[in-house]
Amino acid sequence: MYGLPITTERKKQLPKKAVYAKFDLKPSQRDGFDADVSRMDIVAVLSPATLPAIAAGENIKDIYMLAVQLKRKDYDSKSIALLSRLIPQNILFALQFEADTQFAVYHADRLIRSAWMPTGEAKIAFSGLNLDAVWENIVKSIGGIEMEQGKTLTQQIQTNEQRAKTLAQIAALVRKMASEKQPRRKREYFEIIKKLKSNL
Repeated sequence: MYGLPITTERKKQLPKKAVYAKFDLKPSQRDGFDADVSRMDIVAVLSPATLPAIAAGENIKDIYMLAVQLKRKDYDSKSIALLSRLIPQNILFALQFEADTQFAVYHADRLIRSAWMPTGEAKIAFSGLNLDAVWENIVKSIGGIEMEQGKTLTQQIQTNEQRAKTLAQIAALVRKMASEKQPRRKREYFEIIKKLKSNL
């Protein structure tokens, strides 16, 4: 399943009622979660017991894969982030809607998601000598994260987010500059854009 070895496969339903009861969710949280999630199943466990060639990590002893059947494709990411925060495990989500799947992980207080793909083609590549490295490589793979020299994964995610915000700011200023009639204002926009580009 999802390209993982058969030794890792599990099949255990995680009832929504059990999640509600255990974590005492507020009615608004429960309603939001219920609007998005139809069913949850633990479908794989990555651990030294299921993958003998991979050692436990310093921080990570096992990784759970949770298949989540969604009621809608444009789900609220807060529902998945909430689930990640409630369950104190490293969870790899396989979010399924009809015939499509999207992988997601919660790392560094952020939900990182892959593009949607046909479920039959959804494969998760994993590599590493221990589970810390396996987790980091899964996060990089799902987020399409290219590492810069000397940065940790968390630092790289923050850098990428800042860069994306700056690029969005530049794009908005370019549009304003294009529609601006006053030469002085145009020049101001140009100078701000130049400064932002130099920060990239």
